[in-house]
Amino acid sequence: MMDKKVFKEALREELHRHLTLSHPIFKLLFDDLNPDLDLLRKVALQGYQLTKYFLGYIDHLYFHCPLPKYKTALLYNLWEEQTGRLSKTDNHEALMRNFIRALGVSDEERDAVQPLPATRELIEYRLAAVRDPARYHVGAAAVMIASEGQNLETSDGEPRHELLARAYGLRAEDLLFFSVHQQEDVGHVEQGLDLVSELCGTERMQREALEAVGRTCGLFYAMYENMFREYCGGGSAAVREPVAALA
Repeated sequence: MMDKKVFKEALREELHRHLTLSHPIFKLLFDDLNPDLDLLRKVALQGYQLTKYFLGYIDHLYFHCPLPKYKTALLYNLWEEQTGRLSKTDNHEALMRNFIRALGVSDEERDAVQPLPATRELIEYRLAAVRDPARYHVGAAAVMIASEGQNLETSDGEPRHELLARAYGLRAEDLLFFSVHQQEDVGHVEQGLDLVSELCGTERMQREALEAVGRTCGLFYAMYENMFREYCGGGSAAVREPVAALA
């Protein structure tokens, strides 16, 4: 069994070992010379499927948290997701809806979209984990580390909201969903690392938490791969190079 500090760094390394922004779909999305608004709309609508569930993930993690000193941090996280008061913005699902409206998608079009198979798999994997108190460490690793860690990724040092603003001429207020998470999730990931490293008191739990981080990141990558195949069938051979499998 690893020492807590060693285990915490192992969790962090597992997160950074799987970079979803390396997927070819992002080369198309962030191409400011040839922006593909239709593709961005489709990807955003799949992202919205995830956003609709995120408050529920945090709610379950707060309710089932076995370590009282971490419940307060989870409550603040839950409150921010629901109200946007800490960031002085809005409910986070509302921020995502605002972004989708800025892309020219109506509320009716948005609500008619269903998750692709890989999107659904990612949703259901995390739901199953956070609903089971016996697998709390798995749910916390999947949501607080792997999922919130997605928002910390950059491309050549630039965060998503800056890349999207340049490519599509979007306003800062249209991109608050991304800029708010870019700032807040630094702390949320650290809280997750602390919680999971303290919670995992056996070698088996440590192994399961590490596997949860890797699997969740892999499911994110698979979601983008599903979208790439569904929406980019006419992409060039240069774009459709084989994607390296996640370890």
